[in-house]
Amino acid sequence: MHHIRKKYYHRKRKNTNQSARTEVAETGQIQQKPNVPPVKMPQREIPVKDRIVQSNQTVSVVIPLLNEDESLNELSLSLEKVLESLNCNYEVIFIDDGSTDNSYSVLRSINRRNNKFHCIRLRRNYGKSAALSKGFKAARGSFIITMDADLQDDPVEIPELIKVLNSGYDLVSGWKKIRYDPFIKKHTSKLFNFVTSKLSGIKLHDFNCGLKGYKRDVVKSLKIYGEMHRYIPALAYLSGFKVTEKPVKHHARKYGKTKFGSSRFINGFLDLLTVVFTNKYMKRPLHFFGSIGIVSSAIGFLISIYLTILKFTEGKPLSDRPLFLVGIFFIIIGVQFISLGLIAEMITKSSIKDDDVLVESTF
Repeated sequence: MHHIRKKYYHRKRKNTNQSARTEVAETGQIQQKPNVPPVKMPQREIPVKDRIVQSNQTVSVVIPLLNEDESLNELSLSLEKVLESLNCNYEVIFIDDGSTDNSYSVLRSINRRNNKFHCIRLRRNYGKSAALSKGFKAARGSFIITMDADLQDDPVEIPELIKVLNSGYDLVSGWKKIRYDPFIKKHTSKLFNFVTSKLSGIKLHDFNCGLKGYKRDVVKSLKIYGEMHRYIPALAYLSGFKVTEKPVKHHARKYGKTKFGSSRFINGFLDLLTVVFTNKYMKRPLHFFGSIGIVSSAIGFLISIYLTILKFTEGKPLSDRPLFLVGIFFIIIGVQFISLGLIAEMITKSSIKDDDVLVESTF
């Protein structure tokens, strides 16, 4: 009897131990069978309504750079973290604008780590506008983000820029409300922004901020060259796109030196005049040249009428008055400007293309 009871307790204890081992194994704290893989919990899908970027959309980040080898690894890791959090397709396109440092080698190593990071290497330094233009052509995304490679622009702003684009805007420009730049660059930029805002008719605080978000239609329709990358918001606005701005974080330069120079101030101002003129008068040059011609001719005719009245009232000959030559000069200049406007109008009419007319939607 004692032997049977001992055997019964032994079986009960064995069953209890097996049950405990099974329970522990089910909790995942102890792996009893090494050949059985652990059960992976499925990742929670983000509801469609909560997605910033839909599954059928791609985000392209375009980054022009010149001699920024020290910042590229840190920038790529930050970008990877932010873009992966969006749970969408993405690509990052670096445009090496003729760097003479180790930038290209660093970009090659970044590509080996993550093949979603690409590089377009230009043969020489063509300038930021040309680099951006190449990046825009290569971008496949529904949303295109541009930023600088010097770590002054923060990648964490990318989701917020896309949210603004989803709200109905075609272009959102970053506004460095608190900026960490040299004194001269900061105040020169304020002057540029004020003049550009007045001439273009769009009220933005920071046209030249590198951090911007675009819808695909915008970048595929813009033609930029020279220093016109500074005025992309003005170009887009004058082309009929909806443009806004959003305050963004700005950091002090961590590596390298600023590329800002006095020559950019002059070139930028001349390009601003080009932007305003080509967008307002490219299709109607007679309105520009003709207006100058009419004003000039009117001044000349008023002078001539005044001198004619003096001749009849005082009896003095017109040829003795220098003002007579001034009046003739204004009339000649006016006729020349009107003639120039007519010739430009004929050239424009013969070369106008239907592709220049942008369509927003059809139904």
